[in-house]
Amino acid sequence: MQFINDNQLPLILICFLIGSIFTAFLFRSHASQRAWKYADVLWVVLGGLGALTAVVAGVYTADSSQLERQIDIAYAATREFDRDAARFRLAHCEVDHPAAAFRAPIRDLCDKVEFLSASTAGNSELPLFIAVTERAAPLQGLHLFFGAPDSGADMMEKEMATFDEAEFLAFAAEDEATRAAVALLRQAPSVAGVAAEYQVIARSYEELIDEVMHLRDEWEFLQESSEILTLQVLALCLVAFAAPFRLGKSIVELR
Repeated sequence: MQFINDNQLPLILICFLIGSIFTAFLFRSHASQRAWKYADVLWVVLGGLGALTAVVAGVYTADSSQLERQIDIAYAATREFDRDAARFRLAHCEVDHPAAAFRAPIRDLCDKVEFLSASTAGNSELPLFIAVTERAAPLQGLHLFFGAPDSGADMMEKEMATFDEAEFLAFAAEDEATRAAVALLRQAPSVAGVAAEYQVIARSYEELIDEVMHLRDEWEFLQESSEILTLQVLALCLVAFAAPFRLGKSIVELR
């Protein structure tokens, strides 16, 4: 299967060449009208098969577009979380709060933000971010070129296969310490905003987790259905083989 996907254009050209050789043989042997009618039937059958396969492949292409949209959504969620976390650290974690009573709970929230940021630091290794930075495409697709598949696509497949969800979900957005800190800070109007900002970060982190898991599900679904692309190539090969016969019949009819 992989050989077919890696050498699509050569296979299609070879099938077209074989069909042309057989068509030339029919011309040299002065084939009867009945033989050319059989050739026309062959074209109709193989052409219909190719059209049906193209429709099925179109559904797969639509699913691929859905994956691309999910990549954009997950990347936007990551950017939002990074932006909120950076703003929180800059505003509240660079210096201690003037009131000693609030330093400990604010420090707890700062530590949690650092932990959450650390848990997403490995996202640059995910296919999600490789795709966004255009270092590779999420799917190999229909490459009508000679040679081996794109090394970037291979790298993406390996990284998605080794993606450890437990490592990505190493930290919960809220635990007993952070809930206690948030409750304490919300009691004082002067620092209630700090608690509110942290809760925004916690929601952004949870949304990020959901979007990345959704992205992984979309990727696995398309990988399981990737044989459709191979069937499309085989159908194109059959159509390329039958096309010379249809051309030959048209030439005979013009005579």
